[in-house]
Formats: sequence, C-alpha cells, structure tokens
Amino acid sequence: MNYHEILKEGTNYLKKNNIKNPNLDTELLLSKIINKKREEVLLNIYDKVKNKEIEEFKYYLSRRKKKEPIAYIIGYKYFWRHKFLTDKSVLIPRPDTELIIEETLNYLPVDKSRKILDIGTGSGCIIISLIKERPKCNATALDISLKAIKVAKTNAKLHQLENKINFINIDIDKYKSSNYDLIISNPPYINSIDLNRLEDDIKSHEPKLALSGGSDGFRNINKVIIKSKKLLKINGKLILEIGHKQKNQTIKMLKKNNFYINKISKDLSKKDRCIISTKLQ
Repeated sequence: MNYHEILKEGTNYLKKNNIKNPNLDTELLLSKIINKKREEVLLNIYDKVKNKEIEEFKYYLSRRKKKEPIAYIIGYKYFWRHKFLTDKSVLIPRPDTELIIEETLNYLPVDKSRKILDIGTGSGCIIISLIKERPKCNATALDISLKAIKVAKTNAKLHQLENKINFINIDIDKYKSSNYDLIISNPPYINSIDLNRLEDDIKSHEPKLALSGGSDGFRNINKVIIKSKKLLKINGKLILEIGHKQKNQTIKMLKKNNFYINKISKDLSKKDRCIISTKLQ
C-alpha cells in the first residue's frame, strides 16, 4: 500500500464516522507515523507504507473516530508562529487566542524590559510566544494544574526559554508577588449550560478545569480582575480573553475594580474576544 491509497482509505473511514476535516486529519496522522512533514507526504504520494505503519495508522484512526482531538493524537498544535506540545492536561491552543498576542505586543516596546504575568498558562503557548517576540521582558506563568505546568515547562525548553519564564503551580488566590507592568489571562469562561453543549471533541477530551467558568461563566474572570488589581502597577495593563457574550458584564467588573477600558477586540469570527484595560489606582 502506498501513501495515496492509505490516505484515501483513512479519509473515507473518517468521513463515514462524521469527522470534520477528514482529509487533513488523515494526512497529519500519516505524517506522524512515518515521521515526515505533511508536505513531504503529499509530494511523495506513491511511496510505500510498511505493514507496521499501517497497523499504527489504523490505531490512530480508531482514536480519531472516537472524537479524540487530532492535537492530542499527534501530540502538538501550531500557535502564533510556533509548534507547541499538547496532551490531555492542557487546553488545545486556538487561533482566536492569538488575538491576545497581537494586542499585547502593542504594549511591549521591543527594546524595553517589562514584568509580565500569565494567569492560567496551560501549555504556555501565550507567554512563550510573547517572550519569543519580546526577549527583554521578564515573565512569570501560573497554573493551578501541576500537569499543565509540566507541559508548559517542556514547551519552554523546546523553545530555549526555560531560563526566561518562571512557571509556578499555584492558584492565583494564593499568589502574592506584585508590581507587574502587564497581566495576560485566558481564564476558563464557559458556563455550565454551554459546557454541556460543546462538541464531543472538546467536552469529552479537553480538561474541564481549563474550560469551566462556573455556573455563570464569570467565576474565573472575576477572580483574575480582583487579583490583577492587587498585582499590577498603577497604569499597568490587564489583557483578558472572554467569551463572546461576556463583554458587558466583564466591563462592569473591570470598572468596579478601577480599570479603564482601552479596547475591545474581535476574533476571526468578528465576535468580542479580548478586552484591554488599564489599572487606574
């Protein structure tokens, strides 16, 4: 069997099982098994696949059939301009979250050192992407999940930044260090009802801890805002990712805690996704 034949077989199998993007998923799975880039696979479509590789391929297809996300099966996801290792202990990086990087870079001069805190770092994709762009900055990243911190540390090492970012396994409530110039956070913000309505890929496989924002979706957003008020310098920036229906309530919370709203940015689907605010006093 050659690449062309096995890709056709895999695509048809995933299609029959109602998997989105069956072509792309099949190509990524084969790339992982034969340890070649996807482009290489497509350029050498008549190369042969070994029997052992066919068995492995079928095993991965069976996992994808059960709606396990492709990023967990192949073990990585691209975010911003970089590759990040992923497993079931961390949320899979989303393209919409790149908006945090775009907005944050506007407040970080290339030639200046700034003190940054990332609350709920997960895979570390946000803070690592930022420090690669602004290497003079000092960064700390927190997560309540020890497993997530281990993944983030591995990713930092992969990008030669293990000595540039301080990863700490702690709940933000217990964190005391302050005087930050900028805080970024993509907190869990999905409410209980919406959580149960998520696609199986997300609901059954991604960590609930990184998704659930409590009954109304605001538990963690509120916690981050209240804590950021204590941890930021005056005129320090808080850049938050939110759910697309959470803008008005989040603005109220920010104003109540003495934050000025600088900007609300929309994601790729033109939905409100990122709020930039300044601590006034």
